[in-house]
Amino acid sequence: MDCIFCKIVSGEIPGYKVYEDDNFLAFLDIRPLNLGHTQVIPKKHYRWIWDVEEIGELYKVVQKIANAIKKGLNTDYVVSLVFGEEVPHAHVWLVPRFPQDGHNLAIDLENIKKLTDKEMQEAQEKIKENL
Repeated sequence: MDCIFCKIVSGEIPGYKVYEDDNFLAFLDIRPLNLGHTQVIPKKHYRWIWDVEEIGELYKVVQKIANAIKKGLNTDYVVSLVFGEEVPHAHVWLVPRFPQDGHNLAIDLENIKKLTDKEMQEAQEKIKENL
């Protein structure tokens, strides 16, 4: 299987991890729609989010991460999105929103931010500190 998210879980590909337990992993998206854009995934490979056997536990982690993003990045507005087409591994996007973030009322999927490694590491630490 050639799944990029499974490779992040196994450590074959590095990632800016913000949370990990036995079943789930959360990491910053390398093509962020905003600073702090996080992917929350089950470690076990499922093609679709609706196939995740422990979906309630997954969404408890989603809630925990969203609240850490809110506190760590000082925003009250975190959007959650489920697409599933771009990466064939179940995942939930958490995208913090900020004033003048270039997305207007709805998230613009083409508005990818170019962030430095330092900015990514700082966002990673701020989220982790608030878990």
